[in-house]
Amino acid sequence: MLNDLVNRCSPLPSDATLCILGAGFSGGHLAKLSKALGTRVISTRRRPKAGSDDLPFDSTNGMVPSQDVLASVTHLISTIPPTKEGTDPVLSCLGEQLQKLPLQWVGYFSTTGVYGNSNGNWVDETNEPQPTQLRSQKRLDCEQLWRNSGLPVQILRLPGIYGPGRSPLAAVHSGEVTPIDQPGQMFCRIHVDDLAGACWHLMHRAAAGQRPTVVNISDNRPASRLELQRFAAELLGCKLPAPIPFSEAQTTMSPMALSFWADNRKVSNALLRDELGYTFLHPDYSSGLKDCFEAEGFNGMNPEPEAKP
Repeated sequence: MLNDLVNRCSPLPSDATLCILGAGFSGGHLAKLSKALGTRVISTRRRPKAGSDDLPFDSTNGMVPSQDVLASVTHLISTIPPTKEGTDPVLSCLGEQLQKLPLQWVGYFSTTGVYGNSNGNWVDETNEPQPTQLRSQKRLDCEQLWRNSGLPVQILRLPGIYGPGRSPLAAVHSGEVTPIDQPGQMFCRIHVDDLAGACWHLMHRAAAGQRPTVVNISDNRPASRLELQRFAAELLGCKLPAPIPFSEAQTTMSPMALSFWADNRKVSNALLRDELGYTFLHPDYSSGLKDCFEAEGFNGMNPEPEAKP
């Protein structure tokens, strides 16, 4: 939970200003951490909610923060995905402005999808990217644009992000999940608390002289979706329907859904954990789902007798 994260993080220097371009689920969580620590933060959204202090940033309509607003930014994170054409909207719209800022650290949210398919074997930052999906290739192209920008950038490669409000608990509880069994198929993930905590840790490590160009931000335990769903059902006190073999389930999957099953890899976090010294709040899905269980209000509820078949 955010309080646990705040208690283990130190604020940035008093003259620091963090800018988060794209304050959605993960970016918004990082903004909350920054505010709780007393570090000045500027955040943007394509369509800011009424009453929020987020600034509009919509590259398609030319709505971008002004130079005056960004003038004091020392740390910046971009969570904004590539355009349909595969270009980076931040660099296209703000590239010249960013060059004029007193930036000490820049983080770009990419994806572990750039590693492609390793047939279930481990990959780390030394593996040559071999993306199999077009969306991952676009991310890799944008990684290169950021590397070529001359800015003090770290490429942060992320797996699936989960947390309170974005966990399998609600679907399992309501019986709206269809378990699929594909033996040996692994997925990696990161709890939103650890994503924010790792970003904060990397800012401090960069200031101390440790700044590897690429860092995987993934927890310690790759696992199948079925394993995760079974643990969720255990927490909720209900039973999952019998899993469907992937060979059967794939016949009714959309191309997008199938693409998420096309790659099979385990992503190593050894650089972040062992060399850079980050300690995870939620080192695996069991800790992370227990946090979601409490935060989503399932703790204390009467368990469902059984999930719908």
